[in-house]
Formats: sequence, C-alpha cells, structure tokens
Amino acid sequence: MVNAATKHEGPSGSPTAPAPTAVSTGAVVRGMVRIARPRQWIKNLLVFAAPGAAGVLTHRHAALLAIGAFGIFCLAASGTYFLNDTFDADADRSHPTKRLRPVAAGIVSVPLALGTGAVLLALAIGLAWWMAGWQLALVIGIYAGVATSYSIRLKHVPVIDLVCVSAGFVLRAIAGGVATGVALSDWFIIVACFGSLLVVTGKRSAEQQEHGLGAHRPILEEYPPTFLRSVRLLSAAVTVTAYCLWAFERSAQAPGHHHHPIWFQLSIIPVVIALLHLELRFERGQGAAPEELAMGDHMLQVLGLAWAVLFAVGVYA
Repeated sequence: MVNAATKHEGPSGSPTAPAPTAVSTGAVVRGMVRIARPRQWIKNLLVFAAPGAAGVLTHRHAALLAIGAFGIFCLAASGTYFLNDTFDADADRSHPTKRLRPVAAGIVSVPLALGTGAVLLALAIGLAWWMAGWQLALVIGIYAGVATSYSIRLKHVPVIDLVCVSAGFVLRAIAGGVATGVALSDWFIIVACFGSLLVVTGKRSAEQQEHGLGAHRPILEEYPPTFLRSVRLLSAAVTVTAYCLWAFERSAQAPGHHHHPIWFQLSIIPVVIALLHLELRFERGQGAAPEELAMGDHMLQVLGLAWAVLFAVGVYA
C-alpha cells in the first residue's frame, strides 16, 4: 500500500494540498501506465521515415536499428510525460479533467513519478549510446532537454512553445536517420520541420475553438486566431513546396530503367490532399489530439496508405 491523495478545497473554493489516502499497488501500476501514455507512442513511428525513404528497411540490420530507435524513443517520451505530470500537478488539480491525472489525483506520488521519469530518460540515453553511438544519444538527450524545458517554462513563451513541440517530431525523424546511418537531405528536414509546425499550430487552433482562450492552456491567450491561421498556411505552403522538390530530386536520382521515377511525382497528390484535409479539420476546430486524428480519421488513413504505396514502389520496386 502507498500513500495517495484526494482533492480538498479551502474556504474560498481553491484547491489545497491533497489529503493522504491508501491506494493499492495495482492502482499505482495502472496510474503509471496512464502517465506513460502508450497511445502517444504512435508519434514515434516517425523514426521509420528516413530509413524508409532511403529504402534500407529491407536490410535486416537497418530494420532492427530502426525498431530499436522506436523503442528508445518510447522510453524517452514516457520519461518526459512523467516529469511533465509532476511539474504540472498543482495546476492540474484546478483543471476539470486534468485533475484526474494520476499524479494530480495522488494515485502516483511525486517522488515516484520524478524518479521513474529520470530513470526512463537515463535508460533511453544509455541504450541509444549502446545501440548506435553518441550521435543517437545526443539526439535523445536534446529531446529530453527540450521536453523538460518546455514543461518547466517554455510552454508559457509564445511561439517558442510551438517550436518546442514541433522539435519533438523533428527529432524523432532525425533519430531514425542517425540510428540507421542514413544521410538526411535538406528537403527531408524542411518537410519534417514545417509539417510538424503545421500539426502543432493546428492543435493550438483546435484547442482555442474547443476550450476558449486560455481555458485549456494559458498560452492560448497569447495567440490571436488569425496568427495561428497564418502560421498554418505558411507551414502548409512550405511543406508542399519542399516535398515537391524532394520528390523530383528523388526521381532524378533513380538509377537506370529498373525504377519508374513517375511514382515519386505521383506521391505528391495524396500529400497535397492530406494537407488540405488537415487544414479543413483545423479550421473546424478539430485536431486538438493529433494522435487521435491519425488513428480515427479514415480519410487521412487512406491518403497515408496511398502515399506509402506510391513512395514504396518508387523506392523499392
């Protein structure tokens, strides 16, 4: 049995320090699984982007390295979630839904959450060094540093908070290339950066429409809706342009008559349609949870499959 807490209110109705109660070990374990956020691990599939685009996933060694990088990022991401929920515990207790998070609710103690987060991050960095050398360890370390700084302070700084969340996606894509020894092209990095910025800004736009200015995140008060819309349009335009240039560059590199370069150009079509569909969802106030959008939007899934088939034929045919 361990100590937990229940929410109490002072005379003014404001939350006060939770009173200790007994919580079973099973509840603590379930709470820790919730903090780890397994549903969020879908984001870590980005580590397969660079080796997949380079056509090395058919090689057993490269495929194993990519799978290892995926697992390492799952550890690192979960470690940052433990730290984030610890730092936000006091604020979460005032939130109508976040107060149910295991740390805020007292199911998982602050020392246990902090210790688990630190261990997961240290384990992720150590495994990255062991598997692929200091370069991958550095990427994981930067991710941990950015995510932790975001949780402590940077999520309250306008624009910088968008950059920090976007960086998490970009570092996942970079990690896949670093782990498998794949050189990352300039266009790949640009697509990753601005595609991530589009998704993150769309998330903020949806949060504004769903919860109102500052009701869900204080930083939302700093963003006029027109600013977020401008950033989305800028990000979408750069993403499309960079992807087109990347696709034409790949087609020009296709050797001999064994490849059909047209497949790379054709892959532009589902990319453009997907971005237009995303922008429509964001404009309607949808997309506050990108992982749920990816798992529940059938149109995006069909377009993603069409893109994967076209690109895979161009790379692996």
